[in-house]
Amino acid sequence: MTETTERPTKRVLLAAPRGYCAGVDRAVVTVEKALELYGAPVYVRKEIVHNKHVVTTLEKRGAIFVEETDDVPEGATVIFSAHGVAPVVHEEAKALSLKTIDATCPLVTKVHREAVRFAGDDFDILLIGHEGHEEVVGTAGEAPDHITLVDGPDDVPNITVRDPEKVVWLSQTTLSVDETMETVRRLRERFPALQDPPSDDICYATQNRQLAVKQMAPECDLMVVVGSRNSSNSVRLVEVALEHGSRAGHLVDYADEIDDSWLDGVTTVGVTSGASVPEVLVRDVLTYLAERGYGEVSPVVAAEESLLFSLPNEIRRDLKARGLGDKMRHDASFEEAGSLH
Repeated sequence: MTETTERPTKRVLLAAPRGYCAGVDRAVVTVEKALELYGAPVYVRKEIVHNKHVVTTLEKRGAIFVEETDDVPEGATVIFSAHGVAPVVHEEAKALSLKTIDATCPLVTKVHREAVRFAGDDFDILLIGHEGHEEVVGTAGEAPDHITLVDGPDDVPNITVRDPEKVVWLSQTTLSVDETMETVRRLRERFPALQDPPSDDICYATQNRQLAVKQMAPECDLMVVVGSRNSSNSVRLVEVALEHGSRAGHLVDYADEIDDSWLDGVTTVGVTSGASVPEVLVRDVLTYLAERGYGEVSPVVAAEESLLFSLPNEIRRDLKARGLGDKMRHDASFEEAGSLH
């Protein structure tokens, strides 16, 4: 090696798409618009989405996050989170005369409807998902007598059904695509007549973000995923990165959680974010890396996304009555005001 040999250029591979999906955007805007319409406080059952920054920011604006429906004062307004709730929660809210606004992601609602339909046809439903996750609790509550949770491939040997000829699988929307398909493969070995859902349950955003990471990972010495530890889809991104070739991978809520030692000997850093992460947090990570010599940023585009969901009917109705707009994404003028978009 001569003195003129150039050192490898430090660079960042930036995943696209990343960050907010349509369901998260809809849920966050729902809380913002509710505060605008009704004033603080507005109650939200569970975290509206699984992101520490989003929840903290909305709390400062007047949202109150509660664990259970009976934590909401009688007659108040309550928003149900993007992860969905079981029918019993709607009944609890009605008993307390609560004004309810359902911010459940429409893709989660689709899985709920599939569960109701297959239960109505007396199928055993094998719900692939993580025990205790709010989305799984909500879906299972639609047909508790027909649904059995399958928590990953290793859980398959424990599953029993009434009739192997009448079995269907559904899934949590934020799982690892590869692990879910492996779970289905093992289930089908045990139950050859296993039926598939009418359409893919794992949401488009989860799949697209994982696809980008798969493309980036073989070139990455380090993958930094921006997201919270209770965010299933964010945690999966770290796992996918490691499974597909990244030498190391870490999940951080904020740029200041990055340990400089992670960058020792690192030439290429991959950066992405979970589906509930506002872009400002990614920009902070890019700034942090640029200050340490990683100024070259190259996008890795795995898919284009343009899907938007309309706001819940209750919000749209009340906005119209007040002559206010119901657009989903704020324009750039909201950036300085601390917009979560």
